[in-house]
Amino acid sequence: MQPSDAARLSAAAPLLTLPRVGGWRILLGLLQGLLLYLLYHAATISSWPATQPLVFGPLVLASFFVPLILISGLGHLDRRRLVLWGACAALLLAALAGYDAWRVADLPLPASAAQRQFATPGIDRSLFPSARLWFFAATGFFIAHTLVLAAVRDGRRIAAYPTYFDTAWKLGVQLAFSGLFTGVTWLVLMLGAQLFELVKLDFLTRLMRESWFAIPVTAFAFACAMHLTDVRPAIVRGIRSLLLVLLSWLLPVTVLLIGGFLATLPFTGLAPLWSTKHAASVLLCAAAAFVVLINAAWQQGEDERAVARVVRVAARIAALLLAPLVLIAIYALFLRVRDYGWSADRIDAAACMLVAACYAAGYFGAGLRPGWLPLLARVNIGVAFVVLGVLLALFSPLLDPARISVGSQVARLASGKVKPDAFDFAFLRFDGARFGRAALDRLERMPLPEADAVRRRIAAVRRMVNRWGHEEVAPRPLELAANLHIHPDGARLPDTFLRTDWAARHPSNLYPACLREVGHVCDVFLLDVTGDGKPEVLLFERPAASQDSLVLQEDAQGGWSALATVSLPRPHCPHENADAALAAGKVDVTTPALADVLVDGVRGRLEPVTPPVKCPVAPR
Repeated sequence: MQPSDAARLSAAAPLLTLPRVGGWRILLGLLQGLLLYLLYHAATISSWPATQPLVFGPLVLASFFVPLILISGLGHLDRRRLVLWGACAALLLAALAGYDAWRVADLPLPASAAQRQFATPGIDRSLFPSARLWFFAATGFFIAHTLVLAAVRDGRRIAAYPTYFDTAWKLGVQLAFSGLFTGVTWLVLMLGAQLFELVKLDFLTRLMRESWFAIPVTAFAFACAMHLTDVRPAIVRGIRSLLLVLLSWLLPVTVLLIGGFLATLPFTGLAPLWSTKHAASVLLCAAAAFVVLINAAWQQGEDERAVARVVRVAARIAALLLAPLVLIAIYALFLRVRDYGWSADRIDAAACMLVAACYAAGYFGAGLRPGWLPLLARVNIGVAFVVLGVLLALFSPLLDPARISVGSQVARLASGKVKPDAFDFAFLRFDGARFGRAALDRLERMPLPEADAVRRRIAAVRRMVNRWGHEEVAPRPLELAANLHIHPDGARLPDTFLRTDWAARHPSNLYPACLREVGHVCDVFLLDVTGDGKPEVLLFERPAASQDSLVLQEDAQGGWSALATVSLPRPHCPHENADAALAAGKVDVTTPALADVLVDGVRGRLEPVTPPVKCPVAPR
């Protein structure tokens, strides 16, 4: 950094010397901790505002981000600008979180097994903003806050690039070290708790488990760290300089690797890329690495002579190679969308590619010009605004990935490009938000060519408890009858049995696959196992020796349910052909060898003690 710029930047923050800035920051941290605790407590006891998802989500998101914005802005923004920027941020966060809650408010989805395992007891996770919104809100407000701080520091709407550079890196290092400080604070508390437990005092351990203590302490520690790192800018600049120098020397290696990859494509062709099915994401990561490393080498672009020649040459080559890398990624995405339509992930990838294309075009122009990549400052500033616009579009109805992907996939189904058996109906229910569930309702009523198959698949998806469950489509009576080989010949299953929706029975793993899916075979026997004169249905799933069999009984209303299982000792006799015996109809019932006993009216079953099964010796 030139001396004039250093003097200008150091003189641009006189408000840090004002009294009580540190006290106000600590107070804001405590207030943030109190707000977050109250919201957490409301969620645990299901009281207002946790009973109103459209209110709770915006309050959580605003209570998390707005205090951080105010803490960071104190000492750099005057009171009027600070209040105005905090209010604008709160309104925008509330709007984003409100829309995020509205997308899923009509039908809360059951949590997956993993979510239930790690969820906090008593808290409905669907009340909180989505993880995707948390991540991109943090990204967007980091960029926006940097733009605001730099503009105020320079006293103009678009600040000088050195101001943006200094502000962004300082804020990034502050956040990283504040997170580290908060983690170390908790390690110290844990150490203290262990020391007290050595003398049989567990008050600190119990205190740390209380949310009313843990949440405010975390917010307080983070606020303290933000202030301490802010009043020592020289330390932050030293860390930044060291990190950038180290990263810049990775650029020549990265250029060799990515340049070598691009050089092999004329000989290998693009087909191996497409077969991986994740080429676009890998190429985007490579493009992102180029952008980061180019900027690490370029920094503020003020003193070309301070950068090693090999790094300067690598930066120019990387600026030129970024364009073909992004173009191949765009083509890979185009092929996926052409063949499979839009999905939420592909829309996110398209948004990333738009940003990457802006970088690639600007950096390519900079690489062609003489000098030390003179266009990079304007490109970086312009792309920062593009990123903010893209994020706002993605988290608003304008480019909502769920809405667009649902429309694309339903159109493919309606046009016949994809058959009902190959269509992912679970995507509509679990990943399509309210748009997907509305699409399921429409598809049930649409006069599609295979409307019956569509309705059966939709019914199966509605029975799924989570996105990762197995979609089981109940066979129709004729399909179910084709799965079942009935013994003896001429016997006929009751119509009530064939019309039963076995895929809806729980637990589903109790019932053989031949009752739930087309293409599985069972041997069926109609035998009276209860002695009431009415036959039950015995099912032996092939191969019979590998699993237990099932006995099904009909009730007075014509409903069928599992009565008992049949365990065969045949797995211990591998040379005996159980399937052949079943196919020959060699199945019968016997009277019990031992009667049950009654103990004060309670039935007790006698379990005979039998020696191990001795398998017959196979003839030689």
